Amino acid sequence: MRDKKTTRYAGAHRRLYQKNSKRDTIKVFKPIVKRKEKNMAQKAHSLSHTKWMCKYHIVFTPKYRRKVIYNQYRSSLGEIFHRLCSYKGVEIIEGHLMPDHVHMLVSIPPRISVASFMGYLKGKSALMMFDKHANLKYKFGNRHFWAEGYYVSTVGLNEATIKKYIQEQERKDIALDKLSVKEYEDPFRDSGK
Repeated sequence: MRDKKTTRYAGAHRRLYQKNSKRDTIKVFKPIVKRKEKNMAQKAHSLSHTKWMCKYHIVFTPKYRRKVIYNQYRSSLGEIFHRLCSYKGVEIIEGHLMPDHVHMLVSIPPRISVASFMGYLKGKSALMMFDKHANLKYKFGNRHFWAEGYYVSTVGLNEATIKKYIQEQERKDIALDKLSVKEYEDPFRDSGK
C-alpha cells in the first residue's frame, strides 16, 4: 500500500503535467516577493546557542591593479564568487565588480575568520579563473590573479550607507576620471607681487 505522502505528491505531479500537457516543457520559477525591512533583532542569524550578525565590507584588487574585470571575466568571477560563498555559508549582501577592483558586502558566520575566508576566496577564485581562462597566465604569471592583501571594514548600523556606496561606486569612479587635473595658478608663486 502506498504512503499518503507519496500519493499526494504523485497526484500533484500528475495534475501539473495535465495542466501543461500542451507544452513540451514545464517551467518552474520562484515568485519575486518584495522583502519587508527587518529590525536589527530579526536580521541576526542564529545557531543553537548563538545569535550573530557579522557583516563586512571587503575590497580587493587584481595583481598589478590591472583593469581586467570586464566582459567574460566579469561574468565568470560573479559566478565563481557566488559558488564559493555558498560552499562556506557566506551570504553576499551586495557586490560590484569594477574593472580594477572588487567591492563586496558579505555576512560571514563567526566560525570563519575574515582572513581565512579571504584566503579561501582569493585562492580558489584565482585557480578557477585560470582553469576557465587559460590565456590569463600570460598576463599574470603562474596562478597569481589577485594582489596581496585586501581592505576590510565591519558593518554595523550603517549597512544601508555601505550598500549605497557600493552601488554608486562605478559612477563616482567615472566622474573622477573626467575631472581635469590642470592647475590654473602656480601654488608656489606669490600672487600679490
